[in-house]
Amino acid sequence: MAPSASKQKRLAEKAAKKNAGLSADGASSSTTPSGSVNGSSTNTPITSMSAATSTEDLSAMAKLNIATDRSAAGVLVSDVKGRDVKIDSYTLSFHGRLLIEGAEIALNYGQRYGLLGENGSGKSTFLQSIAERDIDIPKHIDIYLVRGEAEPSDVNAVDFIVASAREKVARLEAYIEELSVADDVDEVALDAAYEELEELDPATFEVKAGSILHGLGFSQTMMKKPTKDMSGGWRMRVALARALFVKPHLLLLDEPTNHLDLGAVVWLEAYLSTYNHILVITSHSQDFMDAVCTNIMDLTMKKKLIYYTGNYTTYVKTKQENEVNQMKAYHKQQEEIAHIKKFIASAGTYANLVRQAKSKQKIIDKMEAAGLIEKVEAPKPLRFNFEDIRRLPPPIIAFDEVAFSYSGKKEDYLYKNLSFGIDMDSRIAILGANGTGKSTLLHLITNAYQPCEGTISKHAALKLAKYSQHSADQLPYDLSPIEYFQKLFSQKFPEKDIQAWRSQLGRFGLSGAHQTAPIKQLSDGLRNRVVFAQLAMEHPHILLLDEPTNHLDMESIDALAKAIKEFEGGVVIVSHDFRLISQVAEELWEVADQTIKNLTKLDISIIDYKKNLVKQSNAAIEKAKLFSKTAPKGKT
Repeated sequence: MAPSASKQKRLAEKAAKKNAGLSADGASSSTTPSGSVNGSSTNTPITSMSAATSTEDLSAMAKLNIATDRSAAGVLVSDVKGRDVKIDSYTLSFHGRLLIEGAEIALNYGQRYGLLGENGSGKSTFLQSIAERDIDIPKHIDIYLVRGEAEPSDVNAVDFIVASAREKVARLEAYIEELSVADDVDEVALDAAYEELEELDPATFEVKAGSILHGLGFSQTMMKKPTKDMSGGWRMRVALARALFVKPHLLLLDEPTNHLDLGAVVWLEAYLSTYNHILVITSHSQDFMDAVCTNIMDLTMKKKLIYYTGNYTTYVKTKQENEVNQMKAYHKQQEEIAHIKKFIASAGTYANLVRQAKSKQKIIDKMEAAGLIEKVEAPKPLRFNFEDIRRLPPPIIAFDEVAFSYSGKKEDYLYKNLSFGIDMDSRIAILGANGTGKSTLLHLITNAYQPCEGTISKHAALKLAKYSQHSADQLPYDLSPIEYFQKLFSQKFPEKDIQAWRSQLGRFGLSGAHQTAPIKQLSDGLRNRVVFAQLAMEHPHILLLDEPTNHLDMESIDALAKAIKEFEGGVVIVSHDFRLISQVAEELWEVADQTIKNLTKLDISIIDYKKNLVKQSNAAIEKAKLFSKTAPKGKT
């Protein structure tokens, strides 16, 4: 069969270069197509570091800390020239605590994996280990981990993203050059590199970058703003946009919906549902994982990775069926063993019965050698608890013709003519795009901000407790949770001893070593549980929760939802989690156009609201899908 047109073209280019005096020995030194986030061929740091100089910016001490805090071992068993990643006998520990032991990592090209596990089980540490190549993953597989914010600089969002893509193009071109002039051309690797280069399509860089940023909520004005003038939440979106734009071979996303509003979550959901390389995500949103994932990786209590085909809902159903079947097999085997042991015990000293007893014992020995069926260990149910408090007569919070702007000027009003009441029966979810004033409303309720017009009146005995996205960042990282509670509440509750604080933390799923370990060693989800345990000690009449599900696992979100429903006080929630809202909200308030619209009175449910968001975003979603589908699947 005659070579393809593209191969003929490459052979002609190779011959021309040789005629010009180039040889394989004179070719440039090996350059990986994109060995890391930033183009470094030695490492893959997180995206919060500089796109061009992150490896240099890492101090020797930081590298030492990474090496000593985390330890990983494993054996790469996949084809070093292939597109899949398979690692056997993978073991991971962090701060001396074993997280994963003897597990198999199996990531197939074209699949999208949802990584599940309890808070503190090691999901984020696992992603970091893969990203930083603790196990020697082939260099042609570029890896991108999004965990931190884009660094503040004078560069605007579009240029910041395009710069990373141009670097990847340069690396790919150098890699193609190296492969093309080799005496023994690796056609599979060369085809894959050309395919990746064509998929990037430099002619569309600016348009594509703008499309992705728009989908994540950026206006044209914001796209042109230097990253140093953006908040941390918006810089996080820039980091996410850069990862989506570059479209690495292996994309790792740790809670990508954090800091996004519901509209951006809907857009990202649609974009990632067409990702055709390898994607691994952690997420607290069942809706999101149902829409995006083709497979589920479950990090179990036994420190193993169990794989399931299908999305989150399919995983739940399959796991339940497997556990029911396993328990049936377990009971059957245990009954058989008990029956055999009963016969052995009754055999006595009769020669023929003794021979039979020995034969029966061999059956048990063979069962044990092959491995007995294990009993399904159900995790201890997680239960959050906000203590009840004396009721106050309504309304305990009243807004009367309130207007507000940060500048104090009428032309800048974020709100105007706001009038509403909140009482201890309220279960309100605040919806709206980022920047419309959802968090600002909570600040007005707490008196952190004062209205420019109108009045905000509150009951004299009212106690408020507020959770924000950054509450966990304010914890003293060098103290343990117990030490923190002793220091914080010693004067308010002098009668409480260490056992009382253990019980309080235990109510929010913090037990054993997690209570006494430095807070800096806890996962983000466990730190958030510390904050919830602290809020409960305030005995509030009203809970104000600003994105409370960030970093929580599914079980924690269900426990939080149940605690909210059982709480006898009022609750006001700002959240992008459709599932939590559907479980606890009795009223939906949308913030838009300087006012608040009660959607519940208009008979609009959270499902209806999501459908409306999808309709509003259809054009952007279709454009996102178009960009995400440009490359066909390659060979494995």
